[in-house]
Amino acid sequence: MTSINTLFESLFSSIDSSIYDLLDDIIFINTGIFDNSFIEKLLGPNASTNLLIIANSLLIGFFVYYCFRLLFSNLYTIQVEPPYQFIFKVLVFSICINFSFFICEKLVYINSLISSSIRAVGENLLHKNICFSQLIDELNSLIITEESTFDFFSFDGIIKSFTSINLLTLSFSFALRYIMVKVFILITPFAILTLLNNSTSWFFKSWFRSFFSLLIIQSFISLILLIIFTLDFTSDTLSKILFVGALFALTKVNMYVRDLIGGISTDIQANFSNFTKK
Repeated sequence: MTSINTLFESLFSSIDSSIYDLLDDIIFINTGIFDNSFIEKLLGPNASTNLLIIANSLLIGFFVYYCFRLLFSNLYTIQVEPPYQFIFKVLVFSICINFSFFICEKLVYINSLISSSIRAVGENLLHKNICFSQLIDELNSLIITEESTFDFFSFDGIIKSFTSINLLTLSFSFALRYIMVKVFILITPFAILTLLNNSTSWFFKSWFRSFFSLLIIQSFISLILLIIFTLDFTSDTLSKILFVGALFALTKVNMYVRDLIGGISTDIQANFSNFTKK
């Protein structure tokens, strides 16, 4: 019995020391995500061969396609937008395409500013760091006091096991989100390009909804963390159950945001369940 408790205590301590600082880095995305030579080479304005060249080539293709549609509209009953309107769209969207790196950087910065402001409010009021490393310290203080030791087969041990496993899953989900944010940054020029044609504009709408939902999640995370730290937790059972409920809300925040504003799922458990059902 003692060896089992020691084993799991070492396991959870290892997770606490290595995972939760990482969670703060991958959840609260800031402009540091652009400190990557690969992204800058693909979207940066100073590169000679990058995605912008492909996007500008496709822009020319859209222009040629419009010219053919305008030509055939005189022969067949095809509705085509006026040339001056299309040329204006080409000028505006070509500028946006070539400054897509700048646009994405500012979107990420504004989103990071909102989430950091929410946490700053909590830090000023509560005098605590609103982050996951502080969260796990609060949890450990509830479960393991100076007079007690870790017991895997106790109620506290079950809570500790549940929270550690779920937060480990949370780290995988937000690692996937971190990668997907980079992917959506890279396809930004092509998403803007699709606005030139009404039949392809749906792609931009889907891209923006998904990209926005991936970014705004961290603001919801900040709000949930703020609420957790405002609760007056003690070592009683009710406080521990409330703490577990708050952690469960953190693990399901992606699903809640997706149901609210749309977007894509980065829930590892849900994706794995759908995969096994197939």
